[in-house]
Amino acid sequence: MILYHGSNMRVTVPDLKRSKPYKDFGQGFYLSDNYDQAKKLADVKVTQMQDGISTVNEFEFDESLLQSEELAVKIFNDYSEEWAEFVLMNRNNNISQPSHEYDIVYGPIADDGVNYQLRRYLGGVISLSRLVEELKYSKGITFQYFFGTERALQKLKAL
Repeated sequence: MILYHGSNMRVTVPDLKRSKPYKDFGQGFYLSDNYDQAKKLADVKVTQMQDGISTVNEFEFDESLLQSEELAVKIFNDYSEEWAEFVLMNRNNNISQPSHEYDIVYGPIADDGVNYQLRRYLGGVISLSRLVEELKYSKGITFQYFFGTERALQKLKAL
């Protein structure tokens, strides 16, 4: 399968040290199987950084590895309380990264207002089930692939 990574530059060798911490699934390299989604993220990155050129990087990945025992993989097929708690665990600034030992995580993208909603949940303002609803991506469910270890990154081939 082909996975896409939106950036403000060409990426042929992903570097976990350049990844930001406290993202949905932790500090790692994020990809999508949707070109348009990656393009939008690339455009946002160029705008935010005010530098570079909107670039969609393509990587080949053997999706059978998601079902093998070669890598530790966590899959969230939909929004759920388990998914929301996992996002909360990874976005919590009071813990050291990484907060899990998965090589790859696949699951929905949280809405952009995630930090606000997480603070409301942690403050007891909303329930866990309400948090799940609030974190659903406003433009419809979209998925992301998180590659969080060097072992996982070695399974990506830049095209």
